[in-house]
Amino acid sequence: MAPRPNWKGYLKLSLVSCPVALFPATTTSERVSFRTLNRHTGNRVRRQFVDEASGDPVETADQIKGYEVAKGEYIQVEDEEIKAVQLESNHTISIERFVPRADIDELYVDTPYYLTPTDKVGEEAFAVIRDAMRSEKMVGLARVVLFRRERILMLQARDKGIVATSLHFAGEVHAAANYFDEIPDLTLPKEMLELARHIIGKMTGKFEPDQFDDRYENALIELIRSKQKGTPIKAQPAQRQTNVINLMEALRRSVEGTGAGGAARSTSAKKAPAKSRAGGRAKGKTRKAS
Repeated sequence: MAPRPNWKGYLKLSLVSCPVALFPATTTSERVSFRTLNRHTGNRVRRQFVDEASGDPVETADQIKGYEVAKGEYIQVEDEEIKAVQLESNHTISIERFVPRADIDELYVDTPYYLTPTDKVGEEAFAVIRDAMRSEKMVGLARVVLFRRERILMLQARDKGIVATSLHFAGEVHAAANYFDEIPDLTLPKEMLELARHIIGKMTGKFEPDQFDDRYENALIELIRSKQKGTPIKAQPAQRQTNVINLMEALRRSVEGTGAGGAARSTSAKKAPAKSRAGGRAKGKTRKAS
């Protein structure tokens, strides 16, 4: 069953439009999450907003957003006033431009969503836009207001639908020169590069996402299981990093098999069903560790 859409509105290409819905393509709901408790009573605690000057609690009805224009000076803005800021992208994903996918730097790629038509009448228009992009090998650039922010979307045909990936704005991406300029230019020995290329060749394979388990998540689940059963917690062996004294020797040993590690394949346990991963507590509440 598909999750609830994050957004509903219209997809528009020039004078062609159709009703669509935007769904999250990824999820973090299966991750272990913790509640904050009172160490002495075991009860959950809750956060509370207080007045910075008086220290008095401020109820939800008395809270309002404020923009700081000077030190300690704020302009108050009501939720209704924010909602009144009308942009076409509040309700319409209007394609503004088409570009080759290769033109979009991966640094700008943010969050993927699935875009689907929401009624029979709009399915033909949706299919026309999707198939035209696919045949021209182009992606569309559009805008949408999500979570009270306007975002750039990259629209790309995929199977019977469209993947809409939010992109960072230019001002949100740091210039690489700020970080890389101080890295010195080095002339490397030819043999070093050949050895490194050989290691890459040995470790080359296909991208198989299901071969990469979240080992930290699995370790947390084992921790919770152990505490549930009252069994001793197994200490994880410390990972010792040794400094490379002789780079050429380290490369040669890697080529011979020492330290190459083969394919990047996780050997951790496969994921168990959500309700049983932390010991099968009633209603799966162990997942929340509450």
